[in-house]
Amino acid sequence: MQKPTFSYAKLKGRIIEKFGSQRDFAKALGISEGSMTNKMTGHTFFSQTEIYRAIEVLDIDPKMVTSYFFTV
Repeated sequence: MQKPTFSYAKLKGRIIEKFGSQRDFAKALGISEGSMTNKMTGHTFFSQTEIYRAIEVLDIDPKMVTSYFFTV
């Protein structure tokens, strides 16, 4: 089975809106900037824990998780 490719365009916009940079968002999640880059470019996936933490720090309605993390 082929690995899905997700679009994080909406997530990127929210990150800039709330943190100003992907680097600062990565710090808030407790991961490295390199790890964040790998996730945002589709080389690795966000873990469930990272998604949960992200919706907290980005103030995303849990009902909207799909539109931020699972848009193919």
